[in-house]
Amino acid sequence: MQISVCMIVKDEEKTIERILNCAKKFADEIVIVDTGSKDKTKEIAKQFTDKIYDFVWCDDFSKARNFSFKQATKDFVMWLDADDFIDDKNIEKISALKKIENIDCFMLKYAISFNLNNEPTFVFYRERILRKSDSCVWNGFIHEAIAPFGNIFYSDIIIQHRKIKESDPKRNLKIYRKHKKLNHFFDARAEYYYGKELFYNGYYQSCVRQLKKFLKMQNLYLPNIYDANLAIIRSYNALNQYEKALKFGLNFLTKNVPNAEICCELGKSFIFLQNFENAILFYEMALNCKEKNSGGFFVEKDYYYLIPHLQLTYLYFKLNNKQKAKEHHILAKQIAPNNNSVVYNDKFFNF
Repeated sequence: MQISVCMIVKDEEKTIERILNCAKKFADEIVIVDTGSKDKTKEIAKQFTDKIYDFVWCDDFSKARNFSFKQATKDFVMWLDADDFIDDKNIEKISALKKIENIDCFMLKYAISFNLNNEPTFVFYRERILRKSDSCVWNGFIHEAIAPFGNIFYSDIIIQHRKIKESDPKRNLKIYRKHKKLNHFFDARAEYYYGKELFYNGYYQSCVRQLKKFLKMQNLYLPNIYDANLAIIRSYNALNQYEKALKFGLNFLTKNVPNAEICCELGKSFIFLQNFENAILFYEMALNCKEKNSGGFFVEKDYYYLIPHLQLTYLYFKLNNKQKAKEHHILAKQIAPNNNSVVYNDKFFNF
């Protein structure tokens, strides 16, 4: 197969050369759609491709991405952002994918946060390389996506999202509110991400209302159900409403398989309520949860390993069980020896 790498960009002179140097090693074509750059973005892009197009920005990421796909001439399209990065090992794996036949949608891992050792801590799958077809269409004003279609292949390839410049933290929320004001249709996914943007921006009460509304909708995507419940629990904790966090979270766990993120958040609720024994139960439960490696689940790796061990170090020390505290500290240190909390515990507990 041949791949057209398609990007939508604006004022990305600090990062675009980095990702284009990666893309040129496997792409058969590079398509750049500029949405209004005032810096040297297009000048840099011209060093890699002559397929550069202008698109008038209209607060709709899907329209821009669909426009970029329409300019592609190869049988498969791959989307990238200007602040993405692909290391040489994963570039080789992408080149190897081109030999695989009869696949319509390649799901690749997306790493968006990293620890002090540059290891990914927040990873999820995204539809990344897709066969050009009538099904290959973006939807959503923001947090746009293509519903996976046809024969789907899950790969261990990792695309890294490495931001350099800071963006407006309220940009997405402003766009959602604009579309709400204009009475534009919001499907379940849009309602979910609108709630998440409320959470990211600290509107916790509004987040709870919005995501509870989302959870009453029909035919919901299971990973979004888990994440919406987690955001509601985190919102209650942020509002110091710990009993509500526990009531809501425990009700969810009576009907669903626990994940480490929710267990850790409920453990936090018990800590705030000074119920250390129950907090221990939930952090121990988090350690026994398995990462969900496919199906679109958001995986915050620290909640499966590092955070439970750190919290159990603290909790067992509070309960005067220094031996158990030391055991969990050693395990945390093996995972992240340079973590600030691990370094502090080394000195504080004199281990």
